[in-house]
Amino acid sequence: MLPDQWYDANGVWTGSATFLEDGSLAMLYTGSTDKAVQVQNLAYPANLSDPLLLKWVKYSGNPVLVPPPGVAPKDFRDPTTAWLTPEGKWRIAIGSKLNKAGVTLLYDTVDFKNYEQIDGYMHTVPGTGMWECVDFYPVSTTSQIGLDTSTSDPEVKHVLKASMDDTRIDYYAIGTYDDKTNKWEPDFPELDVGYGLRYDYGKFYASKTFFDQNKGRRILWGWIGEGDSEYADVSKGWSSLQGIPRTVLLDQKTKANLLQWPVEEVESLRLSSKDFTKIKVPAGEIVPLHIGDATQLDLVAEFEVHGDALESTTNTAEGYDCGSSGGSSQRGALGPFGLLVLSDARLVEQTPVYFYIAKGSDRKLRTFFCADQSRSSMASDVDKHIYGSFVPVLEGEKWRMRILVDHSIVESFAQEGRVAITSRVYPTQAI
Repeated sequence: MLPDQWYDANGVWTGSATFLEDGSLAMLYTGSTDKAVQVQNLAYPANLSDPLLLKWVKYSGNPVLVPPPGVAPKDFRDPTTAWLTPEGKWRIAIGSKLNKAGVTLLYDTVDFKNYEQIDGYMHTVPGTGMWECVDFYPVSTTSQIGLDTSTSDPEVKHVLKASMDDTRIDYYAIGTYDDKTNKWEPDFPELDVGYGLRYDYGKFYASKTFFDQNKGRRILWGWIGEGDSEYADVSKGWSSLQGIPRTVLLDQKTKANLLQWPVEEVESLRLSSKDFTKIKVPAGEIVPLHIGDATQLDLVAEFEVHGDALESTTNTAEGYDCGSSGGSSQRGALGPFGLLVLSDARLVEQTPVYFYIAKGSDRKLRTFFCADQSRSSMASDVDKHIYGSFVPVLEGEKWRMRILVDHSIVESFAQEGRVAITSRVYPTQAI
């Protein structure tokens, strides 16, 4: 949709589609008006039988929602997919802020043209700033299938996600939604939206999910920004891309985090394969895996750590942190171990994706999953941060990772997707 009306003259921004009970489709999207006020607009598919829905018709009565009293003109955006209430109305959430607190506003509608604002907020977190690209959806606590947005029963938890405009990070939390009080509360308050879990610990923002009713799965799309200079963007003539679509499920083992995994269709892109088994990696050494030259790879690796080493090793890294503990060049008794991708023959350029096991003074093991961009390129105008996070590794589990490499993008997943890291790297030699 082009910004061709007064109510979206400064931009057609994030929106969400909702399948209605009669089989039709309604799209709500944020428009920035000719006076830079954020409003919500309605659009319909021009041809519902078009599987790609390429053409849309904007509702003649737009805008259907304007910022309510107390909300600033530029703090009202990104409506969610609607869900059905027990009263048979459609409900949407919209991101905003009140002073420095991120908030979710709620509205009810029956026709997507007229709206009633629900008193108060569905949820608010002080100090988190503007919430944009809010997403709200159910996940099953008992099965490995995705759920329609309107699903609500005792075996369902609800995920609330928001993109933090101040930090450009996508946070999510798992909690309980009460459709009588219109409130959502996190199951783990210390992991509330804006403070706790992230979809991705690298470059990943402004994401949204949708329910795929044909395969019974919920799919996450994320926007991947560039990590080089604006000058380089202008030179190459493009900037930013969408990441590989991911399925999203509740982790049935921990019940405390989501699992994200590349959609199964990605596996149809594999043209050939090579297996390496029972490879021993001595301490401090690099073992080559000869696969030939490639800039597009789908790597799956599983690691075992000698049990005696886990038991006998003393305090290894109290307070370890991927970003501030020296990256892959900082060696300890139980790490780092992993894979080097986009590496040239002399290892002048390399992007390590690795695990690091830290044992604290309480002798408990904590695993970290990291992606080190500090040696990814000899270029000086690129992002060279080290990204990563703690990842739960449960008793009896091996250390597993999957890495998708595509020229300048590296998407890494640990422990079936408990943690994901997206890297943008721009090698000059390893190409």
